[in-house]
Amino acid sequence: MTQAEIKLCSLLLQEHFGEIVEKIGTYLIRTGGQPLRAISAGTGLLLDQVKKALCVLIQHNLVSYQLQKRGFVEYEAQCKRVLRILRYPRYIYAAKTLYGDTGELLAEELLLNGQMTMSNLVRKVADRLTETMEDGKTMDYTEVSNTFVRLADTHFIQRCPLGNLPGALGSLWTPGWEGKPPGSFGEPLDTRLGKEMLSPLKGKGKRRRSCEEEESGEPKAKKQKRSGESSEPPPDDGIYWQVNLDRFHQHFRDQSIISAVANRMDQTSSEIVRTMLRMSEVTTSSTAPYTAPLSSNEIFRSLPAGYNIGKQVLDQYLTLLADDPVRHLGSLGCWNAGAGLWRGVKSHGMGAPSVFGSRCARIFRLLLRKKHLEQKQVEDFAMIPAKEAKDMLYKMLSENFVSLQEIPKTPDHAPSRTFYLYTVNVLSSARMLLHRCYKSVANLMERRQHETKENK
Repeated sequence: MTQAEIKLCSLLLQEHFGEIVEKIGTYLIRTGGQPLRAISAGTGLLLDQVKKALCVLIQHNLVSYQLQKRGFVEYEAQCKRVLRILRYPRYIYAAKTLYGDTGELLAEELLLNGQMTMSNLVRKVADRLTETMEDGKTMDYTEVSNTFVRLADTHFIQRCPLGNLPGALGSLWTPGWEGKPPGSFGEPLDTRLGKEMLSPLKGKGKRRRSCEEEESGEPKAKKQKRSGESSEPPPDDGIYWQVNLDRFHQHFRDQSIISAVANRMDQTSSEIVRTMLRMSEVTTSSTAPYTAPLSSNEIFRSLPAGYNIGKQVLDQYLTLLADDPVRHLGSLGCWNAGAGLWRGVKSHGMGAPSVFGSRCARIFRLLLRKKHLEQKQVEDFAMIPAKEAKDMLYKMLSENFVSLQEIPKTPDHAPSRTFYLYTVNVLSSARMLLHRCYKSVANLMERRQHETKENK
């Protein structure tokens, strides 16, 4: 973790959860895994304050816990998950684009609460939608449940794993804390969905009570009896759900690949790639470099009805995509041409370092495409004067965007008999770009906080 990342995590935790949670979260980010007593001693906070703050962090999947061999529980901050708070608006907008207003509110409520049961989530969203409707109209629970099931079927939301440390966590939850201990952060134990867990709820959304009704002083049990609500726990009690952020990232990456192919080739090529990605978006892991192998016959049958292209034309498009030299744009690689099997490259596209100007970006894209080039070749291909090309290569080399590789002709490594090839340092470039982004966001948040205090 760089200082810029730690600073940004601290600002995000303070803005969303307050000073106490921020202090504990930042302490865990700096020190790594720590037991409960050590966190209390290191932060100078009371044990009860530490417990409640850890409850909040675990509820929002920002801290994981693990039982050590010596018998104590160790808590560890999930730094990457904290940084993903910045992308919450994008996740919500994506859910709205794919599943409408109901999908938007389902994703928003889950992100705001961290983990929720299906019944509580459906009721809350139905009530919110009812508030926006005309008088006399209500949102049916069944409609919200169906959208929830669609989100679960496409893995945009997933079940939380069951808490694996009930004994150790029993001391963490205090009597004044509402809710049950959620499961530890991580991948779900079972992503398969059972019909008994996702059965549609019956009922309709309710509007908020007026001030007169809330101040009537009527006992809660009497209100439930009058409104027909049951005091029994729902059938899904203890089954919690959370947003699958990796699935959203997979969706964003697929959309970037489709857009890149459309810009480089044509709309038909991008639709073919879209079809391949859609066919394997659920069956392929979000971190897999390739989709599952697909035959050209399967792709042909899965194409949208509006694209009236023949099988022979499809094979020609697949061959063109496979021969495309710009691999990082998400082109296709032939897995077994004889059997007609293809697989799509799910490449993490690398942006050009435009922070140094358009000409540096041109050199960067050229190195990405050609892999290795000498300085003279960079000058010729990029059509940039020798002095400027040399300065730009040195700038990117000093910032670790590109690296220099020596290839000697003789064992003595004499400079006059040695090739010097420039190549893109992909991992270092990604880290540098992320570092600059984190630093910029942290500065903007600090500036906003300063202006808010000044304006008060």
